Amino acid sequence: MQKFLVCTDGSQYSRICCEYAAWLASRVKAEVHVVYVTDLRRFEMPFITDLSGSLGIQPYQGMIGQLKEMEEKKAEAIKADSLKIFEEGYPGGNTTFHHRTGLLVDLLEEMEAGCDLVMLGKRGESAEAAVEHLGSTMERVVRASSKPCLVTSRSFREFKKLLLAFDGGKSCRKALDFLASTSALAGLELHIVVVAEDSGEEERGLQQLQEAEAKCRDAGYQLNCQMLHGTPEDQIADYVGKQAIDLLVMGAYGHSRIRHLLIGSTTTEMIRRCRIPVLLFR
Repeated sequence: MQKFLVCTDGSQYSRICCEYAAWLASRVKAEVHVVYVTDLRRFEMPFITDLSGSLGIQPYQGMIGQLKEMEEKKAEAIKADSLKIFEEGYPGGNTTFHHRTGLLVDLLEEMEAGCDLVMLGKRGESAEAAVEHLGSTMERVVRASSKPCLVTSRSFREFKKLLLAFDGGKSCRKALDFLASTSALAGLELHIVVVAEDSGEEERGLQQLQEAEAKCRDAGYQLNCQMLHGTPEDQIADYVGKQAIDLLVMGAYGHSRIRHLLIGSTTTEMIRRCRIPVLLFR
């Protein structure tokens, strides 16, 4: 946890993401890279086609210049606002701002190289117009990233209670290894839950719970381990609310794309239903 990549678009969710990044980076003295990507599609063919047919190409060329100038001003405003948040929340920290042009998902592999954590808001600039919908860029980034992704919520509060939703899968084991080894979250209250959907899964669930507890026992957490019964989405979301959990840690998109299309994704559902940050491992 020595280098963070923080994705911003200037929205309220992005500002809160920067607050979380400043808080977390201050605990481990991490290097932070904040990036704003100008969406290349704003200057591409659909707009050209629409305008060139009715106005001709000359007016369009002038408008593109104005749009690019406005975008540069927007980037400068986002830079100033983001760096101010880090100056207040992580004074003296190593924070750098980058403005790129392209598509965030396409640039992600290059930008996340050498980083230990990718951070971004649950929703973006259109959050107010679609309050129940997740940001499409967010989901594409989480699916494409090879790094752990922290998806932050609408408002900031310090992490005091963590919840690991453990199912024994590869991605969950990465989350477990992270929790057992990181100093960033040490000393906090860690809840570990395993959900058994029916009685036939109880024995295996108990073994998974014991494994997770043993792994984290010496990591400095205040441990609280529980086995829940029912549908994972319902049980985890209910537990988050009742226990006032501040951060949900879980594996991301562990099933096939076909299965996701048929019955939906537990990961997406948990991000939507739990109004707290979610730390995801691939």
